[in-house]
Amino acid sequence: MNHFEYRGDDLFCEGVPLSRIADEVGTPTYVYSQATLTRHYKVFDDALSGMAHLICFSVKANSNLSVLRLLFSLGAGADIVSGGELFRCLEAGAAPKKIVFSGVGKTAGEMRRAIEAGILAFNVESRDELELLDRVAGEMKAVAPVSIRVNPDVDAETHPYISTGMKKNKFGIPATDAAEVYQRAADLAHIEVVGIDCHIGSQLTKTSPFTDAADRLVELVGTLKQQGIGLRYIDIGGGLGIPYGQEEEPEPPSPAQYGEAVRRALGGLSEMTLICEPGRVIVGNAGVLLTRVLYGKANSVKEFTIVDAAFNDLMRPALYGSYHPIRPVHRDASRAMFVTDIVGPICESSDVLGRDRELHRLAAGDLLAIGAAGAYGFPMASNYNTRPRPAEVLVDGDAYKIVRRRETLDQLIENEL
Repeated sequence: MNHFEYRGDDLFCEGVPLSRIADEVGTPTYVYSQATLTRHYKVFDDALSGMAHLICFSVKANSNLSVLRLLFSLGAGADIVSGGELFRCLEAGAAPKKIVFSGVGKTAGEMRRAIEAGILAFNVESRDELELLDRVAGEMKAVAPVSIRVNPDVDAETHPYISTGMKKNKFGIPATDAAEVYQRAADLAHIEVVGIDCHIGSQLTKTSPFTDAADRLVELVGTLKQQGIGLRYIDIGGGLGIPYGQEEEPEPPSPAQYGEAVRRALGGLSEMTLICEPGRVIVGNAGVLLTRVLYGKANSVKEFTIVDAAFNDLMRPALYGSYHPIRPVHRDASRAMFVTDIVGPICESSDVLGRDRELHRLAAGDLLAIGAAGAYGFPMASNYNTRPRPAEVLVDGDAYKIVRRRETLDQLIENEL
């Protein structure tokens, strides 16, 4: 559930009307609900109760410092994929021993900074990366903790752009090669093997891909034990989906159903600590993108509603063809219904935030809330068409605070010579 709901005909975030935020902060603006973030984290954490576990929030889903600080205060760790995300997490107060570093392209500089910080583990994704990490740690007279990211060749049955656990994907080390790579890691002087990792994709709508991948990890853990390699952590990644409000979409498993499936799959590994890396399921429905209607126009086949948000603000519809629910901030049942494409000002035909949406007739100045925008919304935002990125707001009860100011035109050029 989330805390965006109508009171009468006006859409609120917790105790704050979204129209007030739009009037005082402007649009486009991302709005996050602290109560929703807190509830979603706790529900996910409760689903894994009784198991030794660590929830490493997937920072790429939403890297705002205030969002991170809130989640870290609740006990979360972090799953990072860049040196920049490491910097953000440390600035937001993350415990280094709750940080895991994923990603196929870690640089030597990023490795050094993570070793200096004292992170929990590097999720190593190739032989070359393992060898470089050993050299970097050796130069620092340190030992780098490592989990090998195994590619289990499991079909996550999700969008191909966010599928990560099949042979055709760039991620991880093939399961058939993993035992050999683990042996090499165990032989290296500046590597400590601490765990095993996999991540098969995002927006998963059933538990079977998780359990199929977990079964392969459990089998590999047994093989490694026979080689004399004991592990402390088993990381099954993230990827649990959320409802986006489309009638025909499958209902994703609840965190409780996910937890039960994981518990069954890993029941024989009670001596290991489970690490999971949820992102979207915690922040996705905790945020909306507020936008204001600029114009309406029509041709012989289509009606268009042009708004001040665009795909530089919310890339997912253009990148994935993804659906986001769109609701009026003030609903007016006296207006006739119509079907319209919600489009932005970007000079590209792909700048469509919602196709063929049935809404009450809209007029210039009306406000819309684009839902399920808390994950992969602002982090993917760009300055295409020289557009400043939007503001971000965090609502707590009857109050809100700006947690990222809107970019200015001067900021857009300040690094140019």
